[in-house]
Amino acid sequence: MQREGSFREMKRHVHYEKPSEKRARQQAEAVRRARKLARKRIQREGGAPTPTRARA
Repeated sequence: MQREGSFREMKRHVHYEKPSEKRARQQAEAVRRARKLARKRIQREGGAPTPTRARA
């Protein structure tokens, strides 16, 4: 459910979101998607290694 964005969607509908806040959020999401897409594209082309997380 979290991957699909259901929780984020529910939280968004709890309170009114001003149009300016909505535009800012949508722009931030677009930037996030673009960066993720670019990162995946670079990895597919063999440019950068896949990041590994340190386990605690």
